[in-house]
Amino acid sequence: MAHIDLGVDETLLPGITGPLRFRPETAGPLNQLADVLLRGPSTLSRGERELIAAHVSGLNECTFCHNSHAAFAAAQLDEGMAVVTQVRTDLATAAISPKLRALLRIAEAVQKSGREVTPAHIEAARAEGATDVEIHDTVLIAAAFCMYNRYVDGLGTLAPEDPAAYAASAQHIVDHGYSVPRG
Repeated sequence: MAHIDLGVDETLLPGITGPLRFRPETAGPLNQLADVLLRGPSTLSRGERELIAAHVSGLNECTFCHNSHAAFAAAQLDEGMAVVTQVRTDLATAAISPKLRALLRIAEAVQKSGREVTPAHIEAARAEGATDVEIHDTVLIAAAFCMYNRYVDGLGTLAPEDPAAYAASAQHIVDHGYSVPRG
Protein backbone atom coordinates (compact mmCIF):
# COMPACT_ATOMS: atom_id res chain seq x y z
CA MET A 1 0.00 0.00 0.00
CA ALA A 2 1.26 3.47 -0.91
CA HIS A 3 2.45 5.77 1.85
CA ILE A 4 -0.48 8.13 1.16
CA ASP A 5 -4.05 7.52 0.05
CA LEU A 6 -3.91 8.00 -3.71
CA GLY A 7 -7.64 7.45 -4.04
CA VAL A 8 -7.16 4.58 -6.49
CA ASP A 9 -7.07 0.81 -6.44
CA GLU A 10 -3.32 0.18 -6.64
CA THR A 11 -3.85 -3.25 -8.10
CA LEU A 12 -5.46 -1.54 -11.10
CA LEU A 13 -3.19 1.51 -11.17
CA PRO A 14 0.20 0.39 -9.81
CA GLY A 15 3.51 2.24 -9.78
CA ILE A 16 3.51 5.72 -11.24
CA THR A 17 -0.04 5.47 -12.59
CA GLY A 18 -1.62 5.99 -9.16
CA PRO A 19 0.33 9.15 -8.28
CA LEU A 20 -0.28 10.52 -11.79
CA ARG A 21 -4.02 10.00 -11.37
CA PHE A 22 -3.82 11.56 -7.87
CA ARG A 23 -2.28 14.80 -9.19
CA PRO A 24 -3.33 15.28 -12.83
CA GLU A 25 -1.87 18.80 -12.89
CA THR A 26 1.60 17.32 -12.43
CA ALA A 27 0.84 14.24 -14.53
CA GLY A 28 0.54 16.29 -17.72
CA PRO A 29 4.06 17.75 -17.67
CA LEU A 30 5.61 14.48 -16.43
CA ASN A 31 3.95 12.50 -19.21
CA GLN A 32 4.86 15.12 -21.81
CA LEU A 33 8.49 14.95 -20.72
CA ALA A 34 8.46 11.16 -21.07
CA ASP A 35 6.87 11.46 -24.52
CA VAL A 36 9.48 13.95 -25.73
CA LEU A 37 12.43 12.02 -24.30
CA LEU A 38 11.35 8.51 -25.22
CA ARG A 39 9.14 8.95 -28.28
CA GLY A 40 10.00 12.28 -29.87
CA PRO A 41 12.21 12.74 -32.92
CA SER A 42 15.68 11.32 -32.33
CA THR A 43 18.47 9.48 -34.04
CA LEU A 44 18.24 6.98 -31.17
CA SER A 45 15.39 4.53 -31.62
CA ARG A 46 12.49 4.46 -29.18
CA GLY A 47 13.68 1.06 -28.02
CA GLU A 48 17.20 2.37 -27.34
CA ARG A 49 15.83 5.28 -25.33
CA GLU A 50 13.54 2.96 -23.36
CA LEU A 51 16.58 0.77 -22.70
CA ILE A 52 18.39 3.76 -21.18
CA ALA A 53 15.34 4.40 -18.95
CA ALA A 54 15.17 0.72 -17.95
CA HIS A 55 18.90 0.56 -17.23
CA VAL A 56 18.87 3.62 -14.97
CA SER A 57 15.72 2.39 -13.22
CA GLY A 58 17.39 -0.98 -12.60
CA LEU A 59 20.46 0.70 -11.15
CA ASN A 60 18.15 2.72 -8.89
CA GLU A 61 16.42 -0.53 -7.87
CA CYS A 62 13.03 0.87 -8.83
CA THR A 63 11.19 -2.35 -9.57
CA PHE A 64 8.12 -0.80 -11.19
CA CYS A 65 10.03 1.54 -13.50
CA HIS A 66 12.68 -1.03 -14.40
CA ASN A 67 10.13 -3.71 -15.24
CA SER A 68 7.91 -1.26 -17.13
CA HIS A 69 10.64 0.26 -19.27
CA ALA A 70 12.30 -3.12 -19.79
CA ALA A 71 9.00 -4.33 -21.26
CA PHE A 72 8.62 -1.13 -23.30
CA ALA A 73 12.18 -1.47 -24.64
CA ALA A 74 11.73 -5.16 -25.43
CA ALA A 75 8.54 -4.41 -27.38
CA GLN A 76 10.46 -1.96 -29.59
CA LEU A 77 13.81 -3.71 -30.04
CA ASP A 78 14.31 -6.50 -32.58
CA GLU A 79 16.23 -8.50 -29.97
CA GLY A 80 13.38 -8.15 -27.45
CA MET A 81 13.79 -8.94 -23.79
CA ALA A 82 16.99 -10.93 -24.44
CA VAL A 83 19.02 -7.76 -25.06
CA VAL A 84 17.39 -5.96 -22.13
CA THR A 85 18.44 -8.83 -19.86
CA GLN A 86 21.95 -8.83 -21.33
CA VAL A 87 22.36 -5.11 -20.60
CA ARG A 88 21.10 -5.61 -17.04
CA THR A 89 23.35 -8.63 -16.47
CA ASP A 90 26.56 -7.55 -18.20
CA LEU A 91 26.67 -4.31 -20.15
CA ALA A 92 30.24 -5.01 -21.32
CA THR A 93 29.20 -8.10 -23.31
CA ALA A 94 25.60 -7.22 -24.24
CA ALA A 95 24.75 -7.51 -27.94
CA ILE A 96 24.35 -3.77 -28.53
CA SER A 97 26.21 -1.24 -30.61
CA PRO A 98 29.40 0.30 -29.20
CA LYS A 99 27.69 3.70 -29.40
CA LEU A 100 24.74 2.56 -27.27
CA ARG A 101 27.14 0.92 -24.79
CA ALA A 102 29.04 4.23 -24.45
CA LEU A 103 25.77 6.13 -23.97
CA LEU A 104 24.64 3.65 -21.32
CA ARG A 105 27.96 4.24 -19.52
CA ILE A 106 27.12 7.95 -19.47
CA ALA A 107 23.66 7.10 -18.10
CA GLU A 108 25.31 4.98 -15.37
CA ALA A 109 27.46 7.95 -14.37
CA VAL A 110 24.45 10.28 -14.27
CA GLN A 111 22.58 7.76 -12.10
CA LYS A 112 25.34 8.08 -9.48
CA SER A 113 25.65 11.88 -9.80
CA GLY A 114 25.79 14.33 -12.65
CA ARG A 115 29.31 15.13 -11.53
CA GLU A 116 30.33 11.53 -12.27
CA VAL A 117 30.13 12.21 -16.02
CA THR A 118 33.67 12.87 -17.18
CA PRO A 119 35.23 14.16 -20.39
CA ALA A 120 36.38 10.56 -20.93
CA HIS A 121 32.75 9.38 -20.99
CA ILE A 122 31.89 12.02 -23.56
CA GLU A 123 34.93 11.35 -25.73
CA ALA A 124 34.25 7.59 -25.63
CA ALA A 125 30.69 8.19 -26.85
CA ARG A 126 31.84 10.59 -29.57
CA ALA A 127 34.49 8.07 -30.67
CA GLU A 128 31.66 5.59 -31.25
CA GLY A 129 29.68 8.10 -33.31
CA ALA A 130 27.39 9.66 -30.70
CA THR A 131 26.23 13.16 -31.50
CA ASP A 132 25.97 16.00 -29.00
CA VAL A 133 22.17 15.69 -29.17
CA GLU A 134 22.36 11.96 -28.37
CA ILE A 135 24.70 12.68 -25.44
CA HIS A 136 22.40 15.46 -24.22
CA ASP A 137 19.32 13.27 -24.47
CA THR A 138 21.03 10.36 -22.70
CA VAL A 139 21.95 12.62 -19.79
CA LEU A 140 18.42 14.03 -19.63
CA ILE A 141 16.76 10.58 -19.85
CA ALA A 142 19.01 9.31 -17.05
CA ALA A 143 18.36 12.38 -14.89
CA ALA A 144 14.61 12.28 -15.52
CA PHE A 145 14.42 8.61 -14.63
CA CYS A 146 16.24 9.21 -11.38
CA MET A 147 13.38 11.64 -10.61
CA TYR A 148 10.63 9.28 -11.81
CA ASN A 149 12.18 6.41 -9.81
CA ARG A 150 12.27 8.47 -6.65
CA TYR A 151 8.69 9.62 -7.22
CA VAL A 152 7.44 6.03 -7.52
CA ASP A 153 9.49 4.60 -4.67
CA GLY A 154 9.18 7.68 -2.44
CA LEU A 155 5.41 7.19 -2.36
CA GLY A 156 5.79 3.45 -1.76
CA THR A 157 3.61 2.46 -4.70
CA LEU A 158 2.79 -1.11 -5.69
CA ALA A 159 5.04 -2.91 -8.20
CA PRO A 160 3.31 -5.97 -9.68
CA GLU A 161 5.33 -9.18 -9.53
CA ASP A 162 3.80 -10.69 -12.68
CA PRO A 163 5.79 -9.76 -15.83
CA ALA A 164 2.55 -10.02 -17.82
CA ALA A 165 1.32 -6.84 -16.16
CA TYR A 166 4.21 -4.90 -17.67
CA ALA A 167 3.90 -6.56 -21.07
CA ALA A 168 0.24 -5.51 -21.25
CA SER A 169 1.20 -1.88 -20.60
CA ALA A 170 3.93 -2.07 -23.23
CA GLN A 171 1.48 -2.34 -26.10
CA HIS A 172 -0.40 0.73 -24.88
CA ILE A 173 2.84 2.75 -24.69
CA VAL A 174 4.00 1.58 -28.12
CA ASP A 175 0.64 2.48 -29.65
CA HIS A 176 -0.23 5.67 -27.75
CA GLY A 177 2.73 6.99 -25.77
CA TYR A 178 2.69 8.41 -22.30
CA SER A 179 0.26 11.31 -22.69
CA VAL A 180 -2.80 9.15 -23.41
CA PRO A 181 -4.08 7.85 -20.06
CA ARG A 182 -4.37 4.10 -19.54
CA GLY A 183 -7.49 2.48 -18.17
